Amino acid sequence: MKNIIKNSIFFILILFVAGCSSTNKDKIEESGLLLGVQAYTFHKFSFQQAIDKVNQLGLKYIEAYYGQPLGEAIGEGKFDYKMDKVIQQKVLDYAKSRNVKIMASGVINCNNNDEWKQLFEFAKAMEIEVITCEPDYNMLKYIDELANQFNIDVAIHNHPKPSLYWTPELFLEHVEGLSNCIGSCVDIGHFKRMGVDPVEALKKYEGRIKSLHFKDIQAKQEGEEEQRDIIWGQGVINFEGVLSELKSQNFKGLLSIEYEYNWENSVPDIEECIKYFNAELEKLY
Repeated sequence: MKNIIKNSIFFILILFVAGCSSTNKDKIEESGLLLGVQAYTFHKFSFQQAIDKVNQLGLKYIEAYYGQPLGEAIGEGKFDYKMDKVIQQKVLDYAKSRNVKIMASGVINCNNNDEWKQLFEFAKAMEIEVITCEPDYNMLKYIDELANQFNIDVAIHNHPKPSLYWTPELFLEHVEGLSNCIGSCVDIGHFKRMGVDPVEALKKYEGRIKSLHFKDIQAKQEGEEEQRDIIWGQGVINFEGVLSELKSQNFKGLLSIEYEYNWENSVPDIEECIKYFNAELEKLY
């Protein structure tokens, strides 16, 4: 009888834990935060290998970067908006075979109207939902027209100074009056390096956030010019504050892991980042 009672209690505990785990997972999915990888994280590999690594990490989304070699299973050449239709289809087919969606692409800039239109035509054909870019100010109005024509969001990125959009104020000044298709790809690491508080930046961007580049960076080290990327939760980024602000804005969209360290063997580090991210989301939701 005692063994029966013990086994029953153990079985109930297993069901309870499994139920809690399922509930937490459901809540995270309902949050609308889509964790993916910026392919530049794996720029020492082919795009094919980058997709494989995203699949290995258990994620479903990738942000392609232009100029990455395609890989043997796809074909010669590099990921580029000037790829012919046959190669485009091979790229799409390979990504789908690994259950990975090319959600976004960038960071890119084009030289003229014809190139921008070709980029949007490519994005539409590739089912890309967000174009990450850093356009010249004088191109913004035309890009806005294209974004509405093709129904594709534009996420303007903030590389460090002297980037055209290295502060929230520069971005807001130049997108004033443009449609809601024009927004931002907020790189929280670059902001922190430039002395801009990522949480305060997100507040200023409210209503214009299309995607984010997620990373943590180490504290300033003596003798080092740049604060390198580090496993999430071990650096100086206020992740709790960032995620809390995204929740308060009801943001739903892509968070691209951009891990620019340990280039040759970053998957184990990224796995730790994902664990930390999921733990933070479970606390928040």
